[in-house]
Amino acid sequence: MPNYKLTYFKLRGRAETARYIFAYSGIKYEDDTIERSDWANLKQTLLFKQLPILRVDAIEINQSTAIGRYLARETGLAGKSNLEQAQVDAIVDTINDFMNLFPWTERDQDVKQKRTKDILANNVPTLLEGLCKLLGDRTWFVGDSVTWADFHWAVCSITLTNLNSDILHNYPKMLALKERVEALPRIASWIEQRPKTPL
Repeated sequence: MPNYKLTYFKLRGRAETARYIFAYSGIKYEDDTIERSDWANLKQTLLFKQLPILRVDAIEINQSTAIGRYLARETGLAGKSNLEQAQVDAIVDTINDFMNLFPWTERDQDVKQKRTKDILANNVPTLLEGLCKLLGDRTWFVGDSVTWADFHWAVCSITLTNLNSDILHNYPKMLALKERVEALPRIASWIEQRPKTPL
């Protein structure tokens, strides 16, 4: 078993899906959380000046989706066939495209609030209606067992409900999927112990 070290800020953010995979799979890893005050110095040492980073022994992997995909393949959470893996990847990428619409780094709070409100009003229905159709009457998004696409939805839905607590009110299937993931014993244990952060 390789030695894993996941480096990210003291946030759920873009590292949390990887943490869910680690938790669910029972794999030990170093959760290297850094303070904002340490970021300027650390940033200078990173090839692409961004986090998260996953170190697998001496190999360093950047990009949260690449990290998630690698861990999912290693742990049997990527889908049971090439076609299922493509379906899982499409769901993760669709969710990422949506989450990337938000003005996370906007410093003008008026602009940030206006853009966020617009996204919640105009883009959320397309995303959630599409995900509902993909899920259908199944327990999980793809195939007959949980995949990292389900984990990724559960993680991102926390951010959405923090922005608008009623956002899943009209999408009970999506709320139920989030709750199913969070009820998985090892993930429930991780949620109980993880640091309480806004993002």
